[in-house]
Amino acid sequence: MISFETSPEKYRHWKLRVEGNLAFLDMDVREDAALRPDYKLKLNSYDLGVDIELNDAVQRLRFEHPEVRAVVLGSGKPGIFCAGANIFMLGTSSHVFKVNFCKYTNETRLALEDACQNSGQRYLAACNGTTAGGGYELALACDEIVLVEDGNSAVSLPETPLLAVLPGTGGLTRVTDKRKVRRDRADVFCTLAEGIKGQRAVEWGLVDAVIPRSRFEQAVLDRARRLAALDRSEKGPGVPLPTLEPAISENEIRYRHVTFSVDRAHRVATLLVKGPEGPQPLGADAIHAAGADFYTFRLFREIDHVLLHLRFNEPEIGLLLIKTQGDLDAVEKLDETLARSSGHWFVKEILLFMKRTLKRLDLTARSLFAMIEPESCFAGCLMELALACDRSYMLDNPEEKVDVQLSPLNTGFFPMSNGLSRLQSRFLAEPGRVAELLAHPGGFDARAAEKAGLVTFAVDDLDWSDTVRVAIEERASLSPDALTGMESNLRFGGPETMETKIFGRLSAWQNWIFVRPNAVGEKGALSLYGKPERPGFDWKRT
Repeated sequence: MISFETSPEKYRHWKLRVEGNLAFLDMDVREDAALRPDYKLKLNSYDLGVDIELNDAVQRLRFEHPEVRAVVLGSGKPGIFCAGANIFMLGTSSHVFKVNFCKYTNETRLALEDACQNSGQRYLAACNGTTAGGGYELALACDEIVLVEDGNSAVSLPETPLLAVLPGTGGLTRVTDKRKVRRDRADVFCTLAEGIKGQRAVEWGLVDAVIPRSRFEQAVLDRARRLAALDRSEKGPGVPLPTLEPAISENEIRYRHVTFSVDRAHRVATLLVKGPEGPQPLGADAIHAAGADFYTFRLFREIDHVLLHLRFNEPEIGLLLIKTQGDLDAVEKLDETLARSSGHWFVKEILLFMKRTLKRLDLTARSLFAMIEPESCFAGCLMELALACDRSYMLDNPEEKVDVQLSPLNTGFFPMSNGLSRLQSRFLAEPGRVAELLAHPGGFDARAAEKAGLVTFAVDDLDWSDTVRVAIEERASLSPDALTGMESNLRFGGPETMETKIFGRLSAWQNWIFVRPNAVGEKGALSLYGKPERPGFDWKRT
């Protein structure tokens, strides 16, 4: 089982140090500490284990070190920044793992960019040598890229000429959409295995500066200080992030607020979320004092952990049922507190983390059904879970109170990858409906919720068991490949963004390319990398 919990004292591949308002995060990958024993992590190449630590470091800098204004992302190995994703790891991994690995790596890069955009922590990539493939994609996620000028060091995206695949962690999209490199130049760059170095890399917009090795360290420090000076807001003290330490058994993971159970025989899992109990903090200072134990923060950390476990450790589970249990009014009251306190740095970081977790749910290649039953508490931020689902079933029983409810947090605190709220995405044809629904006092019972478009089906108590059973059995019987493609298309209506392009191309193009013989067949380029044989291509274009 792959674990997604770590902490700086356990890092094997990264070194993190904080000096005042600057942090230094150095990639120093241990060759002998790969996630699996069948490959070595040479030349600062990375696998999922390396990225798990990077994700942890990015999160901890935001919560534990809010005083940091700039992060220098560097290398602990002389003459090499990062050689990218380990090719032998990719060549020997299952198709499912490769795609999920690319997806997780993208989400980590986006979390880094989110820190740059929303947390005042700007990242500077200090490329002290070879910066290839996923290594350059990591640099692309930063605000600025500086490359050493030594006559040899270059940036490159060599996947197409060397491996017959695409830069899988957003490289192509960030080159054109983020750095706005001209299309013809990008075409040349992405087909040059050796990449581009020196002043041409600056002129083409691939890096921001090239600096001689003799002045590299001081120049990087000067640029980092300039970036740090852009944000002078007061934040802190930081909040430690303890490990979650759930109770794990064969078919269940039990956290403080979440229970995740699996039915492997039917390829169905259930995520049960418990609402807040007892008195809750009423203001920003009290939330800050509660720290990582604050209900909403702890809850979404648990949900995030579950989603990663589902993605990597339960590949045959096709349908996730999402349920809640608790007091609607308690959820809404806590949401109102968060909305009122959103100007406080810690509350803002909680809300941003919730946003990222909900996006991870959106991007989970599983069918998602919300089950709204007696004692459910789909209100506010928990209603976002239902709005993220492909379908929602709500019990209509006049003898049992079953409601859903909106709160101030549904007003746009949690935009999807398309930049819209889930309510806005739901009502693309009727944008005026969103304000009407948000202005509605109190909750919606089953019939009102169905009429308002907040749920898919309101089902009376006589039909509930059969309707739900048939829906679950039918969904579990359909092709997982077709469903993944269908859901990826349907979940992101509306405007296109850099983020939707990245995941759309990952879901479609990379998913397809990773199963094509030209890449992974017996004579495919990825399969033969490092061997004396030349790849054999099927030259037909499709």
